[in-house]
Amino acid sequence: MEEFDDDATLPPSKSSRKRAALSLQRLGQHLVGLREAERAGLPLSETLREAIAEARRITSRGALARQYQYLGKLMRNEDVPAIEAALDAQVEAQKARARLRK
Repeated sequence: MEEFDDDATLPPSKSSRKRAALSLQRLGQHLVGLREAERAGLPLSETLREAIAEARRITSRGALARQYQYLGKLMRNEDVPAIEAALDAQVEAQKARARLRK
């Protein structure tokens, strides 16, 4: 077994890896819930867009859970900070439009 002297050299714990994976999966679920127009402006790969479209067609609860896991896996290869920034920008734009309507 390999020993580590410094905390900085320790690999991430299983719990932290699992939290990161679940976070990506939740982001994928959020993307599935967006309207097509909202998703159009996001920096998503074609593979991820196809997986999201497939998730929207699935009706079986078990199959949908597997598809969400697959989305989480695909999210590992995406530029997550750019996607989150684009989502935040969309939310801010919606808030600005709502303020103008008042």
